[in-house]
Amino acid sequence: MRIFLFLLTNAAVLLLISIVFHVLGLGDFLSRRGVHMNLDGLLLMSALIGMSGSFISLMMSKWMAKQSMGVYVIEQPANQTEQWLVETVHRHARQAGIGMPEVGIFDSPEPNAFATGMNKNDALVAVSTGLMRHMNTDEVEAVLGHEISHVANGDMVTLGLIQGVVNTFVYFFASIAGHLIDRVVFRSEDDRGGYGPAYFLTQIVAQVFLSILATMVVMWFSRWREFRADAGGARLAGQSKMLGALQALQRAHDHRDLPGEFAAFGINGGLGYGFKKLFMSHPPLEERIAALQNLR
Repeated sequence: MRIFLFLLTNAAVLLLISIVFHVLGLGDFLSRRGVHMNLDGLLLMSALIGMSGSFISLMMSKWMAKQSMGVYVIEQPANQTEQWLVETVHRHARQAGIGMPEVGIFDSPEPNAFATGMNKNDALVAVSTGLMRHMNTDEVEAVLGHEISHVANGDMVTLGLIQGVVNTFVYFFASIAGHLIDRVVFRSEDDRGGYGPAYFLTQIVAQVFLSILATMVVMWFSRWREFRADAGGARLAGQSKMLGALQALQRAHDHRDLPGEFAAFGINGGLGYGFKKLFMSHPPLEERIAALQNLR
């Protein structure tokens, strides 16, 4: 239902943008400059390209996590630690009203954890060996509550869909920029309707530039949802335990990000200051601690 409603909303946004383009006469503006484009068709093609990649990535997220990070999924607990992990996740999942996720462990000296999956009733929650070594059971319980909150909030799906939307507009506006430079600046003409070299070069450059701006939008949402997941972890495990977990992460100065797309789904992210902060998937830990302390 979340996916359907989000797609329905995005379809309405695309329709509204198409109407705005027609009202403003963007098509006529481009035509007068020798750029003949079907903007509606380009918008639909951009949506197909932008959304399909995000959906494929989301559908494969659990498999990719297991393969790329070597996640060992606990099917039958082999010791008390594994039994405790499974029971704690089960308790949190029941409280959050979601199906029991798969529970896994991945080998990493850094204290971290992540959740992923397309369906909140068929997700994966995994913790690092470093997390189990550096935190006590109360702190690990809070981290698991944080990750379960991500799953219950549908954060993986929402972030993937937002990424698809921004990808749509990156491709759309990069294509328009390519046409403008190719036809207006370089005066490329092709009776068969082909493109000149300037189109491809400009589109690539525009996609890189617009992708940087789009990443800022996606990372802003990623940072916002971390505050919400911290609050969820506090509700499931207790505020003092969640604060203890964040303070334990704060003491681990030498941490590294999770690889690739899984960085945004972890409990902990890298450090960033100034302009770099705009590209961080997680807020600074001091901000998260302060927000949790002020939580009522």
